Amino acid sequence: METQSYADFSLKLHHRLVGERVPITCSFELTRRCNQKCVHCYNNISLNDQEAQRNELTFEEHCRILDETTELGCLWLLYTGGEIFVRKDFLDIYTYAKQKGLLITLFTNGTLITPEIVDYLAKWRPFSIEITLYGRTKETFERVTRIPGSYDRCMRGINLIMERGLPLKLKTMALTMNKHEVWEMKRFAQEELGLEFRFDAFINARIDCSQSPLSVRLNPEEAVELDLKDPKRMADLKQFTDKFNGPVHTPDRCDELYHCGGGISHFSIAPYGKLGICVFSDDVRWDLREGSFREGWEHFLLKIRRKKTKKETKCTHCEIKALCGMCPANGELENRDAEEPVDFLCQVAHLRAKALGIKVKPHGECQYCNSMR
Repeated sequence: METQSYADFSLKLHHRLVGERVPITCSFELTRRCNQKCVHCYNNISLNDQEAQRNELTFEEHCRILDETTELGCLWLLYTGGEIFVRKDFLDIYTYAKQKGLLITLFTNGTLITPEIVDYLAKWRPFSIEITLYGRTKETFERVTRIPGSYDRCMRGINLIMERGLPLKLKTMALTMNKHEVWEMKRFAQEELGLEFRFDAFINARIDCSQSPLSVRLNPEEAVELDLKDPKRMADLKQFTDKFNGPVHTPDRCDELYHCGGGISHFSIAPYGKLGICVFSDDVRWDLREGSFREGWEHFLLKIRRKKTKKETKCTHCEIKALCGMCPANGELENRDAEEPVDFLCQVAHLRAKALGIKVKPHGECQYCNSMR
């Protein structure tokens, strides 16, 4: 359910396109139903939720939407959930997308992978498959998923994918419940399996703004402590900040609400056919069952993208946003206000800046500027 890699790709495209709007990358939520009950998840609902299942796009609707998005230039497609394989017609949907020439990444928990599925994917290879580990031990893993047997099923799925030589990456969300096993997960992935591994400590509030996932979020000090223990992660942060630290926009554009690639090169589609600027922003969306993708992209998302800020906050003139991750969607989910700073992200940014030796210029009433010098 993470979209960080696609967000990074979209941001790079945004800088390259320099004002042009081409819908290159799509995050497509096939369902919000899931066979697990992860404590931290922002959008999972019961596997047997009949109303949710009835409201999901049909196979025919998927095909029409893919036709419309590829006509306007879509090239990269992320299928995410929920759990994508709870949809019985997933392979039909996937095949149609492959036939459209799309480069496809699959986000899955791996527990529903079967020999038949991996044999099919071996014939119609995805660009990448990403599975989230929730612990290195069965006990920790299943404390997070709250489903007995999920650890063994995930390990079986990983093994099946690797046996077929499919492109696989592993990742984890660092939580209060599994932080003690992050490095064992990394060792398992990289040294035992020879796979790429990454972790993220930022847990979102739920898509309905429920704050329940935040109960298992690390505090800012713990999150940055994990950063500091990973030399490559710190090197990547340093490289990224060297390139992007400083004013997000020129003075004549500093009042723009959005600073990402959403609505410029990236878009998202929810399970019920709603087009949005990203998967986390569920507030205002365009209904693809009522209107075309072209209308949604060329008019609706452009209008969203052109939104201006309505107030000045400590984020307005902050020059360390490259270390932060604050965006309107995070503000909406955690504070019900797209412009209200997320305290966790602000603390993390200042702690990272201190660790990297980056001087933070004054930027309004920020309580962390003085306390972290």
